[in-house]
Amino acid sequence: MIDRFEHSPWDFWRDAEAPTRDSQLALQRELLDTHSAWSFGDECFVSELAAIDNSELVLGDRTYVAAGAYLTGSLTAGTDCSINPYTVIRGDVTLGDGVRIGAHTSILGFNHTMSDPELPVFKQPLTSKGIRLGNDVWVGSHVVILDGVTVGDHTVLAAGAVVTKSVPDGAIVGGNPAKFLRWRIPPVDAPLTGLAQRVARFGETVRADAPAVLERSWDGSLFVDRPGVAPTVRAQADAIEIADLLLGAAPPQLPADTQVARLRGWQDAETGAVARLGSDARASFDDPDVAYHVESVGYALDLLGSEFAHPLSFVTALSAADVVAFCERLPWSTDAWNAGHWIDALGTAMHWNRDLVQPGAREALFGWLLTNASPETGMWGSATVEQGLLLPVNGFYRATRGTFAQFGMPLPYPERVIDTVLRHAQDPRFFSPGRHNACNVLDVAHPLWLTRSTDYRTAEVTELARRLLDLALTQWIPDQGFGFHEQSSVGAPESVPGLQGTEMWLAIVWYLADLAGVATHLGYRPRGIHNPYPA
Repeated sequence: MIDRFEHSPWDFWRDAEAPTRDSQLALQRELLDTHSAWSFGDECFVSELAAIDNSELVLGDRTYVAAGAYLTGSLTAGTDCSINPYTVIRGDVTLGDGVRIGAHTSILGFNHTMSDPELPVFKQPLTSKGIRLGNDVWVGSHVVILDGVTVGDHTVLAAGAVVTKSVPDGAIVGGNPAKFLRWRIPPVDAPLTGLAQRVARFGETVRADAPAVLERSWDGSLFVDRPGVAPTVRAQADAIEIADLLLGAAPPQLPADTQVARLRGWQDAETGAVARLGSDARASFDDPDVAYHVESVGYALDLLGSEFAHPLSFVTALSAADVVAFCERLPWSTDAWNAGHWIDALGTAMHWNRDLVQPGAREALFGWLLTNASPETGMWGSATVEQGLLLPVNGFYRATRGTFAQFGMPLPYPERVIDTVLRHAQDPRFFSPGRHNACNVLDVAHPLWLTRSTDYRTAEVTELARRLLDLALTQWIPDQGFGFHEQSSVGAPESVPGLQGTEMWLAIVWYLADLAGVATHLGYRPRGIHNPYPA
């Protein structure tokens, strides 16, 4: 069997056994002894299954070349670069620091001439202008970069892009030929106007109000969602999420280690479950709130630099067959939202207990989801007369948050997901003045963000994101935060500002702002339960 590190070398120097490390070092010494124009930095990796025929080759510290890569010509790579499986880099190519290259990408720093029509192309001279990639560049899978291109710092080349022209610093490009999509980091001299200016002011406001928002929900010993209600486990987690997002620290009401000890102490040592506060019954994962604590408490601990004290028996006891049976008995046809809730808990429990999950269990989960997604909607479950597409759309968010999004896996039918979400967002029962709430808007924003790289119906997605963002930016109550429901539904308890509404809407604003191309002006990005990137 081929060693897994040949194709997936990113954890080699952390996880490989000593003999395997020694073998890699011996290979590098042999290569350097026979190639005077080659040099490798510390903790590099060069797969034995890569085809390397460079006249000059320089690899900076922690740069790796995976199996199937084909390298020729003169290549200089900085530190922390990844040349992933089956990448082709030929000609005169320079990579800055932190250039990450997806599989099956071709970077071609030379070209054939065609000046003599009497000669076949393969007999005509070659030209080379060279290719230069800056620092902190993310190159998606199946990208093609042609000779003469310079790619600026902090750029993203979306999967499948064919890059024929130079890319400015901070840009995100995609398509064939590649075109500008939006800014990852806007130019520093770009004036803030319109929506970007509003987003920047919102970011300043919420950071300034954060201490008052947290203090408002502190009862002296525990956090409550809002004044006058009982404390909950979720409120403690929401407070930690908000403080990390806006203050970059634990809530100031208690030392971080005290909060860690409290959360870990609430775990049942035998099952790993965290019960509702004040419950006399033993915590059971059959309780929806207890299942949600897998996510909320787990990510709160993660933000505080800790983790669950005990394994989660909810997942560690499941075989692959048990996982399939679990998925099969969920109420997909009648309540896809609730079904997605349980998939989210299961996937997140697998994340926290990744070293304890039984062989094949995670594969069984993804296999079931992939084979049971609808080719028509891209989702699980069906629309109902009473609630339209609400249950499958909201269930899709929950199910994919804990699985495909959390583990960085591609969705089976992303374009159909976009079709379904855009259709659902036209339903006036949930998306008209006075009817928006944090769940329904988040469960639209996240799937559209998760499928953004398809470049499918982009104009419509952007228009919807801007419209919902316009609404969200008006809902903040100074020193109090967001209500779960929009403020136009005054009188409903859910419109009163609280920690749950604040935590969710802050994440929603980021997702919508990113879809609208202005998220960099917010000054924050979710890191916990609503982290946009794989855990």
